[in-house]
Amino acid sequence: MATNDTNKNGGNLGFEAEMFKAADKLRGNMEPSDYKHVALGLIFLKYISDAFEARHKALLAEDPQAAEDKDEYLADNVFWVPKDARWSHLQANAKLPTIGTLIDDAMRAIEKDNESLKGVLPKDYARPALNKVMLGELIDLISGIALNEEGHASRDILGRVYEYFLGQFAGAEGKRGGEFYTPRSVVRVLVEMLEPYQGRIYDPCCGSGGMFVQSEKFVQEHGGRIGDIAIYGQESNYVTWRLAKMNLAVRGIDSDIRWNNEGSFHKDELRDLKADYILANPPFNISDWGGDRLREDVRWKFGTPPVGNANYAWLQHIVHHLAPNGTAGVVLANGSMSSTQSGEGDIRREMVEKDVVDCMVALPGQLFYSTQIPACLWFLARNKNPGSGWRDRRGEVLFIDARKLGVLVDRTRRELEDSDVQRIADTYHAWRGEPGATKYVDIPGFCKSASKKDVEGHDYVLTPGRYVGSRESTESESPFDERLAQLSDDLEIHFSEEAKLTQLIRTVVGAIKS
Repeated sequence: MATNDTNKNGGNLGFEAEMFKAADKLRGNMEPSDYKHVALGLIFLKYISDAFEARHKALLAEDPQAAEDKDEYLADNVFWVPKDARWSHLQANAKLPTIGTLIDDAMRAIEKDNESLKGVLPKDYARPALNKVMLGELIDLISGIALNEEGHASRDILGRVYEYFLGQFAGAEGKRGGEFYTPRSVVRVLVEMLEPYQGRIYDPCCGSGGMFVQSEKFVQEHGGRIGDIAIYGQESNYVTWRLAKMNLAVRGIDSDIRWNNEGSFHKDELRDLKADYILANPPFNISDWGGDRLREDVRWKFGTPPVGNANYAWLQHIVHHLAPNGTAGVVLANGSMSSTQSGEGDIRREMVEKDVVDCMVALPGQLFYSTQIPACLWFLARNKNPGSGWRDRRGEVLFIDARKLGVLVDRTRRELEDSDVQRIADTYHAWRGEPGATKYVDIPGFCKSASKKDVEGHDYVLTPGRYVGSRESTESESPFDERLAQLSDDLEIHFSEEAKLTQLIRTVVGAIKS
């Protein structure tokens, strides 16, 4: 997507940012979590109305009778929009005190005529607490989006605005915002490393659908066809599921996104799916995942995950859903790389021994809206010798320490730059021996290809800092926060080893007593 002054969130800074600033000004005292649905619902309505009007105009020129045939629109992946639900009608009535009711009626009419949108659209614009003057001004503002554009150009701009607004609302909501939104630069690392050109893509906790949007962009940017990928997902939060459905519809992405409030562990909606690519950002360290009700399960191939932490349940659920040559990228808390509590170390050892761990990436801090917990990326592969022109990498794991990458975009948050994303992805592609990739070499302080024996020598702790070593520089050259992050990781490993030693001593003492 070519833009002239592109910001880190993937849009034209002078346009999307100014648009959001103006929309945020209209918010007044309304909570971002409420206003999000008001603004995004209207942007969605503008999108489907523009798409309909463009198709309607083309059909009128070809065959006026076909222009009133609903099937003609559905065949072109365009939603049917009844006359009173069209944006032009709402814009003409934006200053009326009944505008809230008109919007709700429009949303209901669209859902009635489009099965895939049933229960998805917000329909509470008439509520007394919602300022109708603000609503009219917001309609006027959104009316200016893609004003002089037609067809796909208009839709692409609206899609970019929707995505940008999602990211900004996540930032405004802070911790709660992170539940529905994964930072774009983190998603880009996953997508650029996995390269989902064609096949089935799955996310078992899909949030607002950002993984899918970035996958679609990747395919387009590399000259592929969107029809070559099939998208599947599940989400347990109903409000977030609605955001995902709208987000994907705005991008024109066909998908099968399921919702139930029990979640992927307890009601796996896509039980028989075997995916070629899985991209996921599960909630970190969830303790109330209902693990006590899932002690025996076909998914636990490497060991039963602890009741008090879902990290290794997510990893095993994901491996279970991989096709024979499938690969996965998973965002997890750093503790997952070294924890030995409640059998997690044993599960990790088994995963390494069974050769499903392909690559580990340590991320910089402050990347996420929702948590200050340092995070990492797990890359999993069912088959490390796939016969697709890549080299046989069985018995090896690639470690990448990316903690020093990225730039601070504000006081509290960091983002990976395009060059950072490319460096990480290129390293992985070189290590996999992909055709056209550069020759892989270990780089002290950044990347290391380790053998299974190396990993065993580190007690199956998968923290990249343990393997990549240090850059060839004096400690005084490193910023304090980087040295602190390294010390923090080292300390975490020492605590882990201390826990193992304590347990061993207790076992020995217990044996002597008996």
